[in-house]
Amino acid sequence: MSKAARTKKIRFDVLTIFPEMFAGYFGASILKRAQEKKLLDIRVHNLRDWADNKHHRVDDKPYGGGPGMVMQVGPFYRALKDIKALATRHSPLATRIILMSAKGKPFTHKEAVRLAKYDRLVLLCGRYEGVDERVAKYLADEELSVGPYVVTGGELPAMTVVDAVSRHIPSVLGDQESLAAESHTEEGFTEYPQYSRPEVFSPKKGTTWKVPPELLSGDHKRIAAWRRDRSGRTPPRHNK
Repeated sequence: MSKAARTKKIRFDVLTIFPEMFAGYFGASILKRAQEKKLLDIRVHNLRDWADNKHHRVDDKPYGGGPGMVMQVGPFYRALKDIKALATRHSPLATRIILMSAKGKPFTHKEAVRLAKYDRLVLLCGRYEGVDERVAKYLADEELSVGPYVVTGGELPAMTVVDAVSRHIPSVLGDQESLAAESHTEEGFTEYPQYSRPEVFSPKKGTTWKVPPELLSGDHKRIAAWRRDRSGRTPPRHNK
């Protein structure tokens, strides 16, 4: 591995009105260790700090009428300007500003690999009835969706992006073979089924769930063939 690859790191900036939601997830397991090793630099910003009113509101009623409130463009603009995201967005692979949005393009393994090449990702989290369209049109470089459904806000999608992208930064995972062999190493490919001890599990009398004999054979070629045969398809489920 080259020196450049060994020293690759990435910075994430997350803009949200609920910064407290991120501490538990970003402060545990792989992401915590990667931050301690200075491979990741994760900064969560409270968007309310850039409100221009004494009540720190960042939303208002939608033009044209309709239910709920819409997050305003102003706080996002001032925040991005202050954290210098706008100043570096046009440099090659420097900064990418992403709005988490139900109408964005699907976030896939391929997208995670692409985004891992950037030095900095800025994730914008919406709430309420949505975000002023001028944020998507003038401030964000792209919109991403983590699935064909609607969640309460952009916080969970932002966590998903940080986690998935971070796995492609060299040395974030302790065992790089784990990355090479996991569920989506290429578009449309799924990992083979995995088993662990015990060899036979009996949830109730008369019922046994067994490990496939191929995995117990000790024959590496037989095991590899079994895994290849079952990669990319979902094993049958037995709900008995």
